[in-house]
Amino acid sequence: MSVSSEPAIDTVPATPGPTVHTSVGAEPLDTAFHEAVVADSGAGAVVCFQGVVRDHDHGRAVVRLEYEGHPSAADVLREVAAEIAADPAVHAIAVSHRLGPLAIGDVALVAAVSTAHRAAAFAACARLVDEVKSRLPVWKRQVFADGTEEWVNCP
Repeated sequence: MSVSSEPAIDTVPATPGPTVHTSVGAEPLDTAFHEAVVADSGAGAVVCFQGVVRDHDHGRAVVRLEYEGHPSAADVLREVAAEIAADPAVHAIAVSHRLGPLAIGDVALVAAVSTAHRAAAFAACARLVDEVKSRLPVWKRQVFADGTEEWVNCP
């Protein structure tokens, strides 16, 4: 499991092309930090998504979650972010996934994207979130109010 905190930024240095920040770790995620990373004077749109732990799943009461990540999770997250950042419309990307135990209301995933126009920002952020959820080797253990549990995205 790769663990880092928000201040330990894995941001691609200022080179031609978009800024890309990624992190996978146990520290709480800061949405304002992600929005600040993607701030760009040429960007007319910033879209930010938060994946928040909810108190139910398919009609069952959830009391807590735990996320476990494969050691390759940080590398996979960087690959996904780089692919989305290759879109010429994208100015900057910041995406982080939290690991460990999370309570109801905690933020598990933050994705922020900046572009010149809102449609492109919404589309890029949606692609980013979809690809992260599809490819990131992170598994979720849900604990239900009745004492049962379930692993999600776990082979």
